[in-house]
Amino acid sequence: MNEAHIHLLLNHTPILGSLFGLVLMLAGMIRQNAVVLRTGLVTLVVAAVLAMPTQLTGEGAEKVVEHQPGVSRSLLHEHEEAAELAFWVLSTTGALALGSVLLLNHQHRRAALLARFTLAGALLSFGLMARAGNLGGQIMHPETRSDFVSNAFENEHNASNKLP
Repeated sequence: MNEAHIHLLLNHTPILGSLFGLVLMLAGMIRQNAVVLRTGLVTLVVAAVLAMPTQLTGEGAEKVVEHQPGVSRSLLHEHEEAAELAFWVLSTTGALALGSVLLLNHQHRRAALLARFTLAGALLSFGLMARAGNLGGQIMHPETRSDFVSNAFENEHNASNKLP
């Protein structure tokens, strides 16, 4: 296994972790269920921690694929920039989540306010992580790019435009 394999294995964790944390937090707040809220907060802390190895393997993954045919240097750069921003936002959200858990455990009067900030951070984190993941997927999967036209579609289109 090389760093590209490791990066691909890890990169879904912060994306899905931020989504699950967001959903659990929202459910906990709507239902006023402290256990579900805490579970969502802890999920965000774990997602933030697991984003670190994903971020650390990105450079090595880039070195593995950057000279492959069809790999766009600009797309690699765009993915890298998006992933770095998403990493820092999720890291900040993870810190807010940890603070929220501590305040909730001590029944601090500001716990609900910090939890709301964490929820906003989770929403932003998921959006940024999903964008970075989408850009990363486009690097080696041209079929996910907006300008992609499949050969099968082109062949069918050309065949239907021929006169009998």
